[in-house]
Amino acid sequence: MSSHAIPRRTLLQGALVATAAAFNPVSRSWAASPEPGTVSLPPLDGQLLMDAAARTRAADDFGHSVHRTPWAVLVPGSVKDIVKLVRFARAQRLKVAAARGLGESHSTYGQAQVDAGVIIDMSALSTIHEVDETSAWVDAGVRWIQLLQATTPLGKSPPTLTDYIDLSIGGTLSVGGIGGQVFRWGLQVDNVLELEVVTGTGELVRCSPSRKRPLFDAVRGGLGQFGIIVKARIRLVPVPPRARTYTALYKELSLFLKDQKQLAEDGRFDYVEGFVVSADGGRAFQLEAVKYFAEGAEPQDATLLAGLSFQPATLQVKDSSYFDFVNRLAPVVAFLQSSGAWQLPHPWIDMLVPEKAAEAFVEKVLAETPDADMGQGPILLYAVRPPVVTAPFARVPAGKTAFLFSLLRTAVPPTPENVAALTAKNQEIFQQLVAVGGKRYGAGSIPMSAADWREHFQPFWERFQRAKRSFDPDNILTPGQGIFS
Repeated sequence: MSSHAIPRRTLLQGALVATAAAFNPVSRSWAASPEPGTVSLPPLDGQLLMDAAARTRAADDFGHSVHRTPWAVLVPGSVKDIVKLVRFARAQRLKVAAARGLGESHSTYGQAQVDAGVIIDMSALSTIHEVDETSAWVDAGVRWIQLLQATTPLGKSPPTLTDYIDLSIGGTLSVGGIGGQVFRWGLQVDNVLELEVVTGTGELVRCSPSRKRPLFDAVRGGLGQFGIIVKARIRLVPVPPRARTYTALYKELSLFLKDQKQLAEDGRFDYVEGFVVSADGGRAFQLEAVKYFAEGAEPQDATLLAGLSFQPATLQVKDSSYFDFVNRLAPVVAFLQSSGAWQLPHPWIDMLVPEKAAEAFVEKVLAETPDADMGQGPILLYAVRPPVVTAPFARVPAGKTAFLFSLLRTAVPPTPENVAALTAKNQEIFQQLVAVGGKRYGAGSIPMSAADWREHFQPFWERFQRAKRSFDPDNILTPGQGIFS
C-alpha cells in the first residue's frame, strides 16, 4: 500500500537544480562532474543536490532561529542511496543528518541540520508497504497522518500519537513521540516492533527486541546518534470510530495535578492532556480528556467525571470521529500558516517534571513567564507514567508519575534579540529542572553543554557512549544535537 504523496524525485525531474557527481577532499567541495583530484559519487537512484535553493531550505526548521547550511542535499530514490551516501560520507569525513523534508523538521534548535555536510530528505521515501491486524510496515518518511488515513477505516490506530500528526514516523521515533495516550501505552518509541536502520558505518540492519537488540534500543529515542531509521513496523491496536472530548477548568493547580495523576493511574479515559490557559485576568488549568466509543455504546459521562474537582460550570462535551479528534490541530495549523505565525521563531521548551517537585516548579516557572514571553503559544501540562516508558535513551524522571510541562513559545517580536532572550530563559529553566530531577524532551530550544548531556542520559551515559562507538564510530551522524561535538 503506497501513500498518495508524490515522490520528491518526481517533482525534481526537469527542474533547474544543480546536482553533485563528485567530491574534492582537499577543497572540501562538490563538483557537478568528475575532475582531477575529486572522488566520484557512487551511482544513485535519486539526486544529490548542491544548488543554493535546496541548501538554504535545508538550513531551517520549525524553530526558525538556527540556520546551518549543508554542502549538499540527498533526495534518495531508494534506501540503497542512503547506504551509499553514509558510506561515502564516512570515507570523506562528512557529517550527515536526516530530516522529514527540507526545512520541515519539527525540531526547534537546529537538531536535524548540518553545517557543511549532507542533509537527507526523508520525505522522498514515504511508502506504506503493509498493514495487517497488528502492525504496519512503513518508510520512515511516512507521516503519521498518512498512516492513520490508511488504518482508521480498518478500525486500527497506533496506540500513542503526537498532538500534531503531520510529523514523520522516523523523526518522532528518533526523539520519543509524546502525546495524551502515553500514560497507558508509553511513548511512540515504546510501540515500534521492528526497525530497519542505516548505521553510521553504512550498514543496513533489521533490528527488533529479538534481533540486534542493542541497535534497536539505541536508535529509539537516540536523537539520531546511532543510525538513520529508514523503515519501521508500528504497533496497531483496535480503536472505536468515535471520540468524546471533555474539557473543564480548574482554578487551583494542586487540584488539577491531583486529578491528572488520578486519571493517569485509573485509566478511565483513553487520552488525557491539560493546559495552562488565560482566564479572568489570570491563569487557570484546563483538563482535556477523551473516551473512544462506538455508536450505541456511548460513554457514561457521570461515571467518567465522578470525583473530579473541576469547576462544573466550565464543563464542555463534544463528540467527533476518531480521525477528526486525532487530526484536531489541522484547522489551527492552517490558520497559523495563513496568518504567518507558523513561520515565526518558536523557542520551545518541553520538560518532564517529577511529581514531588511539580507543583512548586510549575508555580515558579509560570510566575516568571509573562504572557509576552509566550507570544500566544500554548502551555501544556499533563501527567505521564514513567514506568511505561521502556526505551532506555528516552529519558524520563524517576517515580510513578511525572508531568509534561511545555512552554510552546512564539517569539513576538521575531527579532534575533528576543529569540536569544527567550532561549536564555529556557536555559535557566532547564537548570532549575535538572536540580529537581527533571528531564528535557529532545525537540526544544535549550543550549546544552557536554556536561548537560552526560547528566541527561544518566544512569545510561556510558551505555550511550558505547553505542556511539559501536554504531557511529566516526561520529558522522546528526551533529546538530551537539552531544559529541
